Amino acid sequence: MVTVAVPDEGLVLEAVWQGGGERAAVVAPPHPMYGGSLDNPVVNELAYGLFRAGWSSLRFNWRGVGASQGQVTGDPGAAERDYRAALDHMAATVSGPLLAAGYSFGAATALRVATGDARVGALVLVAPPVPMLEEIELEKLQVPVYAISGASDAFSPLDALGEQLARIDDHHLDVIPGVDHFFATGGLAELTELARDAGQRIAGL
Repeated sequence: MVTVAVPDEGLVLEAVWQGGGERAAVVAPPHPMYGGSLDNPVVNELAYGLFRAGWSSLRFNWRGVGASQGQVTGDPGAAERDYRAALDHMAATVSGPLLAAGYSFGAATALRVATGDARVGALVLVAPPVPMLEEIELEKLQVPVYAISGASDAFSPLDALGEQLARIDDHHLDVIPGVDHFFATGGLAELTELARDAGQRIAGL
């Protein structure tokens, strides 16, 4: 367990560090208003898959969740500040390249931060909700984006998700058959392997 300070807000966030190498990934959980936390199984498997590919990872709790200070909020601006604080922590901790990652609401937050932060060299996103992608200037991204989604995800229908990802020059989409947005029917083992593969491809292994 480590703590992450949110500059200028007097908040400290709860986080879990998993050392795997000099390359570093920040992994964001789903929506805090719906129980999204660093203990979410999808978040754990995403971080573990990247760890197996040689990436150190930091997964954190949004403000007000778990032992993180502050009030729980679904405000995108607050989520971006939390994510950026975690990214700052990783940049100060590990000397290698930075990867932005997340699941659902966390994936959309990682994308918003990456469009304005040149330190992010790639993204790995799980089940990014299509309505949240429509509001992001995805055309600004000049780094590889790897997305993983379930074939039965009602929040990220494959056709609509593909249309949004097409706005990014360098993108790749892996689909897990029979899996919904919440991975309620399984798919976690496949997610781990796909996250590991994406991490290895980004690292050039």
